Amino acid sequence: MRLYSERNGNQTEYIVNLVWDEEAHVWVAICDEIPLALESESLDELINRIRLAAPEIIELNKLPHRESVCFSMEKHERMVFA
Repeated sequence: MRLYSERNGNQTEYIVNLVWDEEAHVWVAICDEIPLALESESLDELINRIRLAAPEIIELNKLPHRESVCFSMEKHERMVFA
């Protein structure tokens, strides 16, 4: 997932890695630049948590102020065929 923080036409991109934790049976979101670390049992729930938390975390950590935060997500799935 990519977050774009925009100010006066300048964009800052933050990459949020979404990973399934097989052992804990949760989705985990990690972004060292913001910093962000969240987990949830469903991917949709995790994405909603990121949408709520990321703008606030960006502001609290005094990262470049934003006029808007945009989200872009790519899904890559690894499938193993036996």
